[in-house]
Amino acid sequence: MTLSKATATKLDELAARYPTRMALTLPGLYLVQDEAGWISPQAMIDLAEHLDLSPAYVRGVATFYTMFRKDQVGRYLIQVCTNLSCQLMGSDTVLACLERKLGVKPGETTADGKFTVVEVECLASCGTAPMMQINDTYYEDLTEAKVEQILASLG
Repeated sequence: MTLSKATATKLDELAARYPTRMALTLPGLYLVQDEAGWISPQAMIDLAEHLDLSPAYVRGVATFYTMFRKDQVGRYLIQVCTNLSCQLMGSDTVLACLERKLGVKPGETTADGKFTVVEVECLASCGTAPMMQINDTYYEDLTEAKVEQILASLG
């Protein structure tokens, strides 16, 4: 079973705040992802078992929402907004810089497992475009020089 004891305990503690076990699906998926960095097929099955739900239901929820990662990602998940505002302000330059510096295309992870680059739609920072999010941190008003500085700071 891939559901850790800590996650199972936290789910059981949260259960009192939710009307049904089904309502714990989203918090459960977040807990699994926070702990492992992604949600494996086995983790979905284990979560379903813990919540007394069908694995198909949990998988359906996990695959419906884009914030849940169903594939392993690098230590640093770099999400580059390519929606209209960011695109007009140069997100293609940001992506090109990342591709050149890291040697990966969107959807790929560096060989050392450190960085994963993905294109995303809106990250709700249109007024400070172009922008990217690395793990939970926003980086806005990006230029190639800023992207290079950010990457250097991550080692």
